[in-house]
Amino acid sequence: MKAVFLDYASLDKNDLDFSALEAAFDQLELFPTTTPAQLLERVQHADVVISNKVVVDAATLQQCKALKLILISATGTNNIDLVQAREQGVVVCNCQGYGTAAVAQHTLSLMLALATSLLKYDRAVKQGQWNKASQFCLLDFPIIELSGKTLGIIGYGELGQAVAKLAQAFGMKILVGSLPKRPGDATRVPFAELLPQVDFLSLHCPLSDDTRDLIDAQAFDAMKPSAFLINCARGGIVNETALAEALIQGKIAGAATDVLTVEPPKDGNVLLLEDIPNLIITPHSAWGSVDARQRIVQQMLENVTAFKAGQPIRQVN
Repeated sequence: MKAVFLDYASLDKNDLDFSALEAAFDQLELFPTTTPAQLLERVQHADVVISNKVVVDAATLQQCKALKLILISATGTNNIDLVQAREQGVVVCNCQGYGTAAVAQHTLSLMLALATSLLKYDRAVKQGQWNKASQFCLLDFPIIELSGKTLGIIGYGELGQAVAKLAQAFGMKILVGSLPKRPGDATRVPFAELLPQVDFLSLHCPLSDDTRDLIDAQAFDAMKPSAFLINCARGGIVNETALAEALIQGKIAGAATDVLTVEPPKDGNVLLLEDIPNLIITPHSAWGSVDARQRIVQQMLENVTAFKAGQPIRQVN
C-alpha cells in the first residue's frame, strides 16, 4: 500500500515516532504541507491519504482511482467530502479522545493562572517591581483559591468529565449546565440558572447552531462580577466582541481562551487589542502535548491495521 501524509508538520515537531506507522505501508511519503496546487499530484495514485487539515474535496476524490482509505490525523472531518468518499467506497477514519488529558490539564492551568494572577506577577517581577518592594513579597494583584469555588461546566462528555475530576481534586464544587435549546435532566442545571452561580465557567461543548454565540452579552450580564470564563472548546461559542466589552466594563473578573473564531487570526481579532484587561489567550495549543500527538500516530496505526483486517474502526463515513 502506498500512503501519503499531506501535512505532517501540523502534527510532528520532530518529537514523534513514526516508525510503526511507516512499517504498516509499503511506502509512506511525508509532506510537511500541501497546497491546493500540489494536492492532486500527491494523492492521485495513493492507496491511503493522511490529512490533518488539508481539504480533499469531491472533485479531487473522483480522480483518485486507487484510493481505499483516508486517515484524518484529528477528530474533525470537515476537510474531507465524506459523501463522495462513501460513494467511491473509500473508508474514512479519524482519531478520537487523544487529547483529553492534555486539554483538561490546560484548562486547569488557565484557571490557576487567573486565580493566582500568575502572569501579572511574572510580568511585575521582570519589570523590576519586586526589586523596589518595601517588604519581602508583592501582593499587588488579587489571589483566590480554587478550593470552595463553584465550577460550571458546559459540555459534559469525556473532556468535561476529565476537567471536573481535576477540579474536584482542588476542592471545587461542580455544576453541570444544560444548553438552552436542549432538554435538561435532574443532573444538570438549566443554563440561565447556572450562570449566576458559578465562580468559573468552563466550555467543552462542540460548536453548532445551538452553541454559536452561546456566551453573549446577556450571558455576561448574568454572571458574577467576580467570575471567570475558560474556553478550550471552539471560538464561535463565545461572542468575542461581547467578551471584550465584558472585560473592559468589569462585568466579569477575567477570561482565558485557547481558541478564536478564525485561526490563525491573520486579520486580527478584537480580543488581541492591548487594552483588554485580565485576558489570557493561548494559540489553540491545549491539545498539543507530545503524549497526545503520539497517541494520534498510534490511533492511525490502529485504524490502518483494522482496515487491513477488514474491520475498520473509528470510521466516520
